[in-house]
Amino acid sequence: MSHPILLVIAHGSRDPRHAATVHALTQRVRAERPGLRVETAFLEFNAPSVPRVLERLAAEGADEVIALPLLLTRAFHAKTDIPSVLREARARLPRLHIRQADVLGPSPLLNATLGRRLREAGVRPGDIPRTGLVLASAGSTDPEAIAVIAEIARELRHTGWCAVRPAFASASLPRTEDAVRALRAEGVGRVAVAPYVIAPGRLPDRIAAGAEAAGADVLADVLGPAPELARLLLERYDEARVLTGASSLSA
Repeated sequence: MSHPILLVIAHGSRDPRHAATVHALTQRVRAERPGLRVETAFLEFNAPSVPRVLERLAAEGADEVIALPLLLTRAFHAKTDIPSVLREARARLPRLHIRQADVLGPSPLLNATLGRRLREAGVRPGDIPRTGLVLASAGSTDPEAIAVIAEIARELRHTGWCAVRPAFASASLPRTEDAVRALRAEGVGRVAVAPYVIAPGRLPDRIAAGAEAAGADVLADVLGPAPELARLLLERYDEARVLTGASSLSA
């Protein structure tokens, strides 16, 4: 029996670094599981679009697709945009079975990716007890998404950081620079900023600018095509298969 095709759905951006990072991540997923066909599509700004990829797959005779949102929280795109696009595709392509996988977060693998980026930025294990961490996400108007970020910050606080504060690049407060300054005001001498975003773009640049403006000591890179993130995509793919009674692919 052939395995369902994995369709990774990214938001898209006018910033070319965004699509390049998404493609690097999906290439790592292919390397992690060579027998799996992995396709990439975007909601806006970049090509190919989700409808075009699904139409091409249907024309090729594909039977089954698992659509995986490249999103860290269940906010508007995961709850509304992607389901709407997939619903329309199912109506047009009735012979193609399309299932939507869950969003990526929260997950220990995402926390592991954050740790990787912080270590790459120069944070050593001995630094953590005297360092405050700003967990900087893109931001959302969705209360569920905001609550998830706050909960991740609380979890990270128990891993040894002297303090952890959430921050947001848009839609919600506080901003990155405000969170850095708040930690300084509380007496934290060393502050690191960890962007909780997958790919570069306008909002990650805003996080970086806020970190610089407030004088953060460390700014980690975006999550990007990390091996932990690639494994998480495959984990969500396998979960979607199991939920419909399909056996999981071996890694």
